[in-house]
Amino acid sequence: MSWLILGTAPYEDFPLVESACRVEKGRVELCGQSLSISRGTPALIAAACISAQVLGISPPRTLIVGDIGDGKGSRLLYSRLLDQIRDDMENILVFHYLQPDVNWSSKISLKFQELSRKPTLIADAGYMYVAKMSGMAYIYDLFTPDIGEMAFLADENAPHPFYTRGFLLQDEDSARDLIKRAYENDNAARYLLVKGKKDLVACTEGIIDEISEPCVESMEPIGGTGDSLTGLVGSLVASGTPIDRACSIAARANRYLGLLANPTPAFSISDLLAFLPRALEIALGSRS
Repeated sequence: MSWLILGTAPYEDFPLVESACRVEKGRVELCGQSLSISRGTPALIAAACISAQVLGISPPRTLIVGDIGDGKGSRLLYSRLLDQIRDDMENILVFHYLQPDVNWSSKISLKFQELSRKPTLIADAGYMYVAKMSGMAYIYDLFTPDIGEMAFLADENAPHPFYTRGFLLQDEDSARDLIKRAYENDNAARYLLVKGKKDLVACTEGIIDEISEPCVESMEPIGGTGDSLTGLVGSLVASGTPIDRACSIAARANRYLGLLANPTPAFSISDLLAFLPRALEIALGSRS
């Protein structure tokens, strides 16, 4: 299946680039442009490319632009995407860091609904926020929130994460209640992969799977491990794996990544990715 990753890089002068991608010498290479793999969308793309190779599928295409938080680059990307939404577009779209813009997001969601074949829509990070803020979360197939992001999805009254009620202060034991609230108010995708000390795979019917092993506490302070998880999920779905199974396998692979690397807090996500092929192979071999 063909797939596309959409997101931003934290550079003001990085142009809007639409291209194939590869990982080379610790960097993401994109049609004459190069990005370091530190965290964010470049880390997601790197994990997706590496795991696609393990799975024997084509790597994703990418649509990425620089944005330092003012939304200028994100609006360029939104506009480009809107022009490209049609029945013969990619089968799977993975949305990552984009400046939340309810107007643009609503236009895009409505156009997806007009298609005779809606692609599978996966959203992480800021794009989950804007999908919920626009009232269109229900058209998405997978969100990958952490517990704090889950609290925003669960708050039916919060127009923005800044206004999330006291749910945000609760610990991971409250995850089940937050998931239930999000689904009751149509603020969740068809599936959820809630990241935490225990990863939870959920749908409208409740918790499908819980993944807690292996537990590698030294992974906690390393930025970008949530990004690598979303890259893993995207590649598995692109390989034809059902979304719920893809979530379970990806969560286990991301944990084996830490076990194999045995990281210290000084590690970055780029240090971990060398262990990703073996981690994914182990997770694939251990699935029930």
